[in-house]
Amino acid sequence: MPFNIPILLTWLRVALIPLVVGVFYLPDSWMTFEAKGLASTAVFIVAAITDWFDGFLARRWNETSAFGAFLDPVADKLMVAGALLVLVEFYQLNAVMAFIIIGREIAISALREWMAQIGASKSVAVSSIGKIKTTAQMIAIPMLLYGGTLFGVIDTRSWGTLLLAVAAVLTVWSMFYYLRKAWPLIKEKAGRLN
Repeated sequence: MPFNIPILLTWLRVALIPLVVGVFYLPDSWMTFEAKGLASTAVFIVAAITDWFDGFLARRWNETSAFGAFLDPVADKLMVAGALLVLVEFYQLNAVMAFIIIGREIAISALREWMAQIGASKSVAVSSIGKIKTTAQMIAIPMLLYGGTLFGVIDTRSWGTLLLAVAAVLTVWSMFYYLRKAWPLIKEKAGRLN
């Protein structure tokens, strides 16, 4: 397993996931619910910044590796899933929306793994739709974790819900995009089994 700064940042992101989730379970005598939301938001933002930064450094310093390529999306999916589950638990988010996003991540991860096994991973490389979806998610989730009014005018719960709805639509759209690209190979492999 290679060890470098980009991979260290990815491991840091994995280590921050329990903080994003766990802060909501601290006793109310330690922090108000609003303070918990603010703390969770701050940790999530730091984790999201490490996501951008580790990729930037890996490319800039030519320290990309197969392990880093594996660990980075796993860390991302764990971070998003953990935050979404906390939001569902504390009634900030509809469970159906969380299921759509998490279910798609599982399905596309399985599809990518299968495509890699048959040597066709480029068929399901990250698309611009997926990048827009991720951006919408990474803005929506901290807004929902905060769940209050920002600067006295921005209702983060309303904006976060709207952005996450956009992300959910893009999630379904990107899933069909990836499935459509992979479908000829799926059909071919299924035909060989018959």
